[in-house]
Amino acid sequence: MNDPRAGGAAGGRRGPAENAQLALLLDVGSAPKPGNVDRDHDLAELRIEHFLAGAVGSGAGLRRAAAGAPVGVAFERAVAGMSEQSGGNTQFGCLLLLVPLVRAAAVDGRSLSPEGVADVVESTTVADAADFYRAFEHVDVAVGDPPEDLSDLDARRGADAIPALRDRGLTLYDVMARSEGDGNAREWTTGFERTFETAAAISDDDGPITDRISRAFVDRLARDEDTLVRTKHGPEVAADVMQRAADARDDPEAVAELDEEFVAAGINPGTTADLLTAATFVALEWGVEV
Repeated sequence: MNDPRAGGAAGGRRGPAENAQLALLLDVGSAPKPGNVDRDHDLAELRIEHFLAGAVGSGAGLRRAAAGAPVGVAFERAVAGMSEQSGGNTQFGCLLLLVPLVRAAAVDGRSLSPEGVADVVESTTVADAADFYRAFEHVDVAVGDPPEDLSDLDARRGADAIPALRDRGLTLYDVMARSEGDGNAREWTTGFERTFETAAAISDDDGPITDRISRAFVDRLARDEDTLVRTKHGPEVAADVMQRAADARDDPEAVAELDEEFVAAGINPGTTADLLTAATFVALEWGVEV
């Protein structure tokens, strides 16, 4: 499916790597996004400056993706650069989605469509998977426990898991396919279906793009369980977050109140923010103006 809105970055002024960095910046420049760092507030240990520095630092890896480097190499480099700030993990999940999208947008013969990005991720290798595991050496990432039969592939082991990965002959796409219940892995295995759907919502909305992102964030949060919320707080809280977002949707005052409540409770729907960043990138590539 090629979206009729597709047409490349507005006027060709920015390439895919630059649009990916802009999407990372717009993520924290949009408000309210209940529970997330944004232009209106920081969290206890994460501040907007960390996200701004992470977006700048990721540039080398994103440019490698645009130049045709292997997905794993580009991702590990982007995460390494992102980590060069004092806040820790700011955009690991965002980059996991952005890197293959940048490849699909930039490499000759690909297209920024579900089919194009599916071609990119399905072509990943065992070496790409090894680089993905190396990326965990740079920052602490909140992940759930793997199934017992995959304990030797626990991503928290970082590079120590690479021998087991090679023994099993698993590509990065294979790793994502085995990451049941993870929202970002779901994008990899479904042609980034929700990413493109959300990009269409942003494109079809009107007003400042930061307002569009905020509205699309709440809508997405109301429709899908957030993986990070479930990992940190459990399935009951994750279900409650969805319901509360649905109740607040289309009511700016209710959304603002929900934002305050989530921040106070330490509820940070980071996986939803990852998806919105990816969708923003797609919308920018389709020509949404900034």
